[in-house]
Amino acid sequence: MAANLKIFQASQVTDFQDWSRDVAGNMERTLESLLPASNTAPTRLHDAMRYATLGGGKRVRPMLAFAAGLISNADPERVRIVASAVEIIHAYSLVHDDLPCMDDDVLRRGKPTCHVEFDEATALLAGDALQALAFELIANFKLADSAETQIKMQQLFARACGSGGMAGGQAIDLANVGKQITLPELEFMHILKTGALIRASVLLGAYCGTALSEADLAQLDRYGKRVGLAFQVVDDILDCESNTEKLGKTVGKDQDANKPTYVSLMGLAPAKQFATELLQDALDALSGFGDRAERLHQLAEFIVRRQH
Repeated sequence: MAANLKIFQASQVTDFQDWSRDVAGNMERTLESLLPASNTAPTRLHDAMRYATLGGGKRVRPMLAFAAGLISNADPERVRIVASAVEIIHAYSLVHDDLPCMDDDVLRRGKPTCHVEFDEATALLAGDALQALAFELIANFKLADSAETQIKMQQLFARACGSGGMAGGQAIDLANVGKQITLPELEFMHILKTGALIRASVLLGAYCGTALSEADLAQLDRYGKRVGLAFQVVDDILDCESNTEKLGKTVGKDQDANKPTYVSLMGLAPAKQFATELLQDALDALSGFGDRAERLHQLAEFIVRRQH
C-alpha cells in the first residue's frame, strides 16, 4: 500500500485538522492491511485484534511519528510502518489495561472493551498477539539507512514497552492504588506508563530519515517527554471535567478507585497550569528546528488543548 505523501508535505496540507484527518485515515487503511484477516484462523483471535485496533482512537502516536519524520526528511513508507507498530502496541496496552485484573473497565473508544465484547482469555491473547505483531513489523522492514540505527530503534521500542517503560509504569500504578504518593513519584510513574511510548513515537519517526545530531535527538526527546507528561495531566483533568459520552470511556474511575492523579495531588487549577508549563517547555525544545517542527508544534498544542 502506498503511503499518502501529503501527510508529510506541509505545503500540500496547511490546515492541522485536515492533516490529522489524513494521518488517521491513512493509519486506518494501513492497520487494516497489516492486521491478520478475520477469515484467517484462528478467526476469533484475529477478530479481537482487529476490534481492539481499528475504528477508533485519536492516532496521536502515529501523528507524532509522522511529524517527527519531517525533522529528518524521513521516507513516509518507513514512518508508516513505525507508526503502525507504535499504534498496535498502544492498542494492546489498552486491551490489557481494561482487563478485570487491571483497571476493570467496560468501555473504550465508545464501545465495549475487548474482554466484554469477546471474553477475558481472548482479550489477553489478542493483546499478546498484537504486541508480537508490532515487533514483527519493526524487524521485517528496513526502517533506517544503517543496520546500527535500526538496532537502536528496536532497542528503543523494546524499552518503551517493557519494565522500564509502559509495563513498568502500569505496575507502579497498580501498586499505588489507595496510597499517598508524592508528585515526583507520580511523574516517574507516568513518564513510564504514558510517556515512554510517546517519546518513542517521536524518536522512531525521526530515526527513519537522515541521521540527526545527538543534540537534535536530545531536543526531540525532551519534546517527547514533556508532551507525554502533558498528555497524562490533561487526561487527569478531563477525567474530572468531561463526561463518558465525550471521552468514550468511563470517567471518574481513578477517583472511585482512589488512584493518585495530578488533580488529586495538585488540585484542578494547578494541574491546568502545569499542563500549560509543559506545553511551553515542549515548544521551547523545538526552537532550533524552524519550520520543520510545525506539525510537532501543532500536535503539542492539540494534546494540551484537546477536549476528549
